[in-house]
Amino acid sequence: MVAKELDYFRAVVQANVSPLVRETEVSELSGLSARLGHQIWLKREDQQPVYSFKLRGAYNKLSKLPTGSLVVTASAGNHAQGVALSAAHLGHRAIIVMPVTTPEIKVNAVRNQGGEVVLHGHHFDAAQEYAQSLCQSQGGVFVPPFDDKEVIIGQGTVARELMQQLHHLDVVFIPVGGGGLLAGMAVYIKSLRPEIRVIGVEAQESACLKAAMEAGRPVELERVGSFADGVAVKRIGSETFRLAEQFCDDVVTVSADEICAAVQDIFVETRAIAEPSGALATAGLKKWCQERDERGLTLAAVLSGANLNFDRLRYIAERTALGARSEALLGVTIEESKGSFKRFCHTLSGRAITEFNYRYAGGDTAQIFAGVGLRGGEQELQELKTSLSEANYQFTDLSDNELAKLHIRYMVGGKPPVALSERLFRFEFPEYPGALARFLETLGSNWNITLFHYRNHGAAQGNVLAAFELGAQDSARFDEHLQRLGYQYQEETDNPCFRQYLQHDMMQADRRVS
Repeated sequence: MVAKELDYFRAVVQANVSPLVRETEVSELSGLSARLGHQIWLKREDQQPVYSFKLRGAYNKLSKLPTGSLVVTASAGNHAQGVALSAAHLGHRAIIVMPVTTPEIKVNAVRNQGGEVVLHGHHFDAAQEYAQSLCQSQGGVFVPPFDDKEVIIGQGTVARELMQQLHHLDVVFIPVGGGGLLAGMAVYIKSLRPEIRVIGVEAQESACLKAAMEAGRPVELERVGSFADGVAVKRIGSETFRLAEQFCDDVVTVSADEICAAVQDIFVETRAIAEPSGALATAGLKKWCQERDERGLTLAAVLSGANLNFDRLRYIAERTALGARSEALLGVTIEESKGSFKRFCHTLSGRAITEFNYRYAGGDTAQIFAGVGLRGGEQELQELKTSLSEANYQFTDLSDNELAKLHIRYMVGGKPPVALSERLFRFEFPEYPGALARFLETLGSNWNITLFHYRNHGAAQGNVLAAFELGAQDSARFDEHLQRLGYQYQEETDNPCFRQYLQHDMMQADRRVS
């Protein structure tokens, strides 16, 4: 180990964060341990005064400054609360720049901790740029959320406590956003016990560490998802990547549904409600175990935070069963005749139907959208699909189809009476009061909207599904218009869900005419 990394280890050993930071518990997850065949522990950073590990890095950074300093940062979440509380405790003045899209609960939490909140910009990048200019003009100290030596050292105290609490460990799972927690914990663990495996866990939709590992350097992702907003970082930090590249053994990525299932696992075992990024490490631990034949290991995951908007629980609950593979979503074609639903249920061999969407549309066949309960996970899903094939059903497995899960399941039955020249798009826009109206205004009135679905999930980003009637001459002009809008979007015109449930059925129309 070179001197620089040894300095990190010594600094973590000596870091004094105890005046404000609590030593959090490790909770044994006995149910999950029995299911996966390992002894599994959870490091409970949700027990901090700000319900997140971020307090550690912020306090360590601010404790090195003279009393009465001005500190400035940009954050829409846990880092903001950590800086605000640390500044109040140490006698500093804290200005926190937050995007105007930040949920009110988080803005109020920062103010309650003593921070001066400035709302600026619709995105984090705009807020951070303004915070840095504000800091420079007022002669303050900027407090980065992750790519800073003192912040990294503070986060490393999680590992210091964990190693004191659990004398035997085989693998530690650590969530990754910008990499501060992973860097601090990994350098401490590997310096003390190099045989312990350190696994970073990322959300699939914001896997900036994995991208950096593959490229050999930090790279910027084109886009990141907003579900696990606490780790929605486009680019890993330069210093955090340098340490992660040396001390992280592997990186696991998990889906939003797998994160939702982990939120449920944590709640069942501890009654704690983790935010999505807080449950990330547990989701990665589960996936890592399921992909290996190893048994009997001692594993630990960090529950990194529990600052969850209550509105998001509905979305998490809906997706949990899919993430745990205890439910499958299927699009099935059945006969439009008496007894056909009964015959379909019989084919399911006693499995519970969790959802069934159908609307009469005429013709000889009907398209149904069905949720089916599973007890045997992926293996049972394959058995179910075999049974449907043997019964001559035409079907599509929609369990991993984001369009189906986010929109279609709430819209089944809405086919137009005539064929339309439509193109279908999913849009994301910053969620705040009046945001939907602003989105529609920005979209303009030059295009005929033939389908529209919006549902508020309590997240920082709103999701809209919209179809537009576009002739050949309009399409190119519309594409140019989309580029100018500045919203993230994805075209779904060729998605089988769209054709099956929402587009005009030419074959049935022909049969009705004849």
